[in-house]
Amino acid sequence: MLERVRRTPERAGRRGPRRGRAVSARQEYRAPGLPEPISHYTDAVRAGGLVFVSGCVPVDSDGRLVGGEDVVAQARQVFTNLARVLAAAGTGFADVAKVTVYLTDIEDRPRINPVRQEVFGAARPASTLVEVSRLAVPGARLEIDAVAVAPGS
Repeated sequence: MLERVRRTPERAGRRGPRRGRAVSARQEYRAPGLPEPISHYTDAVRAGGLVFVSGCVPVDSDGRLVGGEDVVAQARQVFTNLARVLAAAGTGFADVAKVTVYLTDIEDRPRINPVRQEVFGAARPASTLVEVSRLAVPGARLEIDAVAVAPGS
């Protein structure tokens, strides 16, 4: 239980963690069928009314790259993995409010767009596209993270 901290004149100008305010629930999710994260993170976190999905890369359940040099095949695997994470958190593509797409070659955007349109259908999330020099998984040509509206929000 949090205790309320009164603002006294000596505390009035201090910055730092807010005290006396309830913190919204936070829940971590791991999706079945995905490999263990390669670092200290989880597949998704629900905080308040949002679900934050970590970057998904084109790997199978054993962490092996899927699709080789074929960016379309890689995109299909990324969206498959993203669907698994969204489902683990009780959401789906229709709930996605924002995506960030990281590409190692910006010229691949028109090739992956049809896959993106297939999975999102009529839903059009806000989006940012970033070209990067490389990704954490050798051979990966794209990574996508997302923010979705949590169920019951």
